[in-house]
This record gives sequence, C-alpha cells and structure tokens, in this order.
Amino acid sequence: MQVGIDRKSLQALCNQTLFETDFRGLGERIVGKVRDSYLQPGRRTLVVTDRVSCFDRVVGTIPLKGQLLNQMAAFWFEQTKSIAKNHLIEVPDPNVSIVKECKTLPVEFVMRGYLTGTTSTSIWTAYARGDRSYCGHVLPDGLRRHERLPAPLLTPTTKALHGEHDALTSRAELLAQGAVSEALFDAARALVQRLFAEGTRHAAKQGLILVDTKYELGLDEQGELVVIDEIHTPDSSRYWRIEGYEKALAEGGSPAAIDKEYVRLWLAEQGYKGEGKSPELPVEVRVEAATRYIDAFEQVTGRAFVPDLEEPAGRIRRNLGLA
Repeated sequence: MQVGIDRKSLQALCNQTLFETDFRGLGERIVGKVRDSYLQPGRRTLVVTDRVSCFDRVVGTIPLKGQLLNQMAAFWFEQTKSIAKNHLIEVPDPNVSIVKECKTLPVEFVMRGYLTGTTSTSIWTAYARGDRSYCGHVLPDGLRRHERLPAPLLTPTTKALHGEHDALTSRAELLAQGAVSEALFDAARALVQRLFAEGTRHAAKQGLILVDTKYELGLDEQGELVVIDEIHTPDSSRYWRIEGYEKALAEGGSPAAIDKEYVRLWLAEQGYKGEGKSPELPVEVRVEAATRYIDAFEQVTGRAFVPDLEEPAGRIRRNLGLA
C-alpha cells in the first residue's frame, strides 16, 4: 500500500470501527445498511459507517471503510458535476457528508457492462440457467462468464425496505406499477447512461474496468434529477483490473477485483447467500477487505489515501460542533 498504514495497524483498527451512531442534535435519525441519515429541514447529514453489506444484509465492519467511501463519493461527485447535479453540500468530517434533501425515486438504477455476478439475482446467474431475457433486455446466446456485454444495460431494481432484498424489475413493469412516469424514467435512464460512460472512461484511464454500478436518484425542489447517496464507490460498483482481464477470460477464471466482491465471495464460500445469520468475518478477511478498499480509492482517484486514525465517534461530534 502507498499509505502509511500497514496490516498490523489495520488489524488494531478492527477494534475501533464505526458500527452504529447516535448523534443527538442532528435531527431525526434514519438507519440504512451503511449510512445513517440525520434529517433537518432541506438537508440531511450522512454519516458513513464502517458497516459492510452483502446480499442486502449487514455482515460486519471493515476498518476505515466509511472514510474511504465518503471521500471517494465526494471525488466522483466533483468528477461528474458537469454531467449531473448531485446533492453534496460539504464534507465536514472524513466520515460525514452534508447534503441537500431530495425526494428519492423508488428505483435503483443499475448499469451493467459485463456478464458477471455471484448473487441469485445477478445477470450471470440468470444467463447460466438459460434465461435470455433480463430486466426487459434480450441477451444473445454464446456469451461467456465475465464477458463484456454487447452494450451496457440498465437493469433497475425496486428499493427494498431495510432488511429486505431489492427485486429485479424493468422499465415496462415500473411504468405499469406507476412507480415513475415514462418521461421521468427515460430522463433518468439517459442520465445514468452518461454517468456510466464517464465512469467507464475514467476507470480505463486508471487501468480499471467499471464492471457495473448502481445509481440512486432524487428530485430537488425544482423537480430536477439529482444524483444522491454515493457514486462509483467500491460498495455501489464492481471494478476489475484491466491487466490480466483477457487472460482470466480466456482461461475461465475470475478477473482481479478491487471491491467488496471479495467479502461477498468469502461469505458464499461459507455457504451464506443472505438468508439467516451471517458468519462472523475473521479479522484477516476484514483487513484484506480494507486493503482492497484502499487500493480502489488510490487507483480510482489517483490520490494517496490519508486515514484519520482518531476514534471516529468523538471526532465526528467535534467536527460537527456537537456536545
């Protein structure tokens, strides 16, 4: 790693992760899978914890993960602001973003560039069992696992309640349900296609493949589409290294990844796919995941990650001016 933190230090930080928050005076608290939101009129404070979610379940914590996600999202919001409006106002703490309050659309906009995935709802799982229609898209025969799709696909999902699973859907189903209007869906589709194209371009410049990603969108007070939550982070996106990809594809192996897929695969190896209680993540798995998040941050942004090693809850209180 390029940063001044080694595996032994990361191992010690496993005892100082930010799992839950309770910051009085920030407004109504809403607990998500990874982010805790505190609502005030017109704005919300997003506290990005160190929780890691796989298969739509919180399965533990990874040291420094919240800092890495929050700062990478801020990088991408700046990188894409000429393409789409976003909700970011300021970043007063490594784990915290203050954002503009928006009306969230009830859809997650998932863009996929490759035929891959490990979950029961992934595009590869569906294709491997013989499905040739996926979220309203017709797929050709003869594709290989991890192969680039003929064109990037928008494969939306519904937004599940906390603790439940998101469900695959399609443009036609969403319109039939009245979840969004035709004009709004098509405007959102055009927006996320532009974002994915920019993400793909930037990732390639950094020696990476942006495999797939999910976007969350909202409407601001003028009724305009705004990118919210996070963008192109290792939690919302899958990244592979360009180096070695063609060799892995030819040999039927898996490309080298720098995202939370490592944790998901470890859980799957233990027989866990999101049902029941998850197995406890060993320290060595948490440390390895942290190094991958750091690698992802540094390779994507081109910047060295400088961690703040202070106990996070107290630091956040101070930086937000809380008693």
